[in-house]
Amino acid sequence: MAKEAVFTMKLEPELRDAFMAAAAAADRPASQIVREFMRDYVQQDREYVEFLRRKVEKARQSIAEGKWSTQEEVGARAAIRRGTSAPDR
Repeated sequence: MAKEAVFTMKLEPELRDAFMAAAAAADRPASQIVREFMRDYVQQDREYVEFLRRKVEKARQSIAEGKWSTQEEVGARAAIRRGTSAPDR
């Protein structure tokens, strides 16, 4: 992939120095490490969005199949599991 964009950021000199030293100790260019951090972050966000999409789709399917409960029903079942009484509303 062609590298044509420049990314500039401000950070504390101590953090920059520590990062550069860690990159040098790993015998890797700092820019390569930052690109990996960025790719990982973007991928993590995509995976989370997909996770949420699947959860919403599953919930919609359950509703379509009539498999749902009111908040009061859920609260009552939780209270039974806890061995307490359901909260009054």
